[in-house]
Amino acid sequence: MGSVHFDHHSLPREMALILSLLLLHLPLYSAAAAAAFNITTIPFDKAFDPLFGHGNIVRSSDDKSVSLLLNQYTGSGFKSSDLYNHAFFSAKIKLPSDYTAGIVVAFYTSNGDVFEKTHDELDFEFLGNIRGKRWRFQTNMYGNGSTSRGREERYHLWFDPSKQFHRYSILWTNKTIIFFIDETPIREIVRSDAMGGDYPTKPMSLYATIWDASNWATSGGKYKVNYKYAPFAAEFSDLALHGCAVDPIQEVLASAGCSQTDDQLEKTNYAIVTPRQRTAMKKFRQKYMYYSYCYDTVRYAVPPPECVIDPLERMHFKETGRLKFEERRHKRRSRASSMKRKYGDEHDD
Repeated sequence: MGSVHFDHHSLPREMALILSLLLLHLPLYSAAAAAAFNITTIPFDKAFDPLFGHGNIVRSSDDKSVSLLLNQYTGSGFKSSDLYNHAFFSAKIKLPSDYTAGIVVAFYTSNGDVFEKTHDELDFEFLGNIRGKRWRFQTNMYGNGSTSRGREERYHLWFDPSKQFHRYSILWTNKTIIFFIDETPIREIVRSDAMGGDYPTKPMSLYATIWDASNWATSGGKYKVNYKYAPFAAEFSDLALHGCAVDPIQEVLASAGCSQTDDQLEKTNYAIVTPRQRTAMKKFRQKYMYYSYCYDTVRYAVPPPECVIDPLERMHFKETGRLKFEERRHKRRSRASSMKRKYGDEHDD
């Protein structure tokens, strides 16, 4: 984080935002939108605890919503009170608006505080941007401390996540991991024997955080957090945790005791990807995914075992796993040049 300073001009804005969150913190997203997932929500105090930045955690009076603030002094975060041996983790989230460069809002699972060198992790990380640019986000998976073998994918959102709440969910079972936005699956990881310990297997907690990542989050650190627009608020509502809460110290016993819950979890409607959902997932990935580790041959000469390589899809990516933006821009410029030659248009593309 950059140097901390006190700006008395930001105080009225900050106090007004906190007051409005306390008094007027009403859900802006219809519960009917997630009804097909049959989601039962849970009050904050029944399943979560503050993690850091306690003064920047603002809970609603009905305890169904919580806002995490980032100001020039600190970010904030919360975590689930228990660890879970497989679960469905979900929340409606509304991201900060205005200038959000350098900000990261994370909704993820981890056991890094228990298994420091062999931790597992599943991530939604929302990467802020300069005004006028689309929010970007990434999903990732680590298993058994495999931080050198991260499985990042990066995407654009097809909507403005600061305008209204959308539901973001992570399903983690013994067989599969699925990331959802609303009811659309955007990524699926199917466990295979070849993955070995790279598939998360140890109990994990759910986390939500907002923090200053000026050194990397936006254009590789080119654009920093601008605290003139602070405080930045990420709002979380209708939290859901469906799984088997366990004692991580008794890992073997916990796994055996959760077999019935695991079976139930794998039979839920959000664990079964319908043909329509699978089509929607394919369309999302074709249109909005701009980086895939599976096509990054610089990092992985041989794609990791869970990757399903689509030869047609591979053609859209460079060896670095990023889209061939240069090729698209070149084609647009070529078309523009042809139009100029044909019609004498004096405007650039």
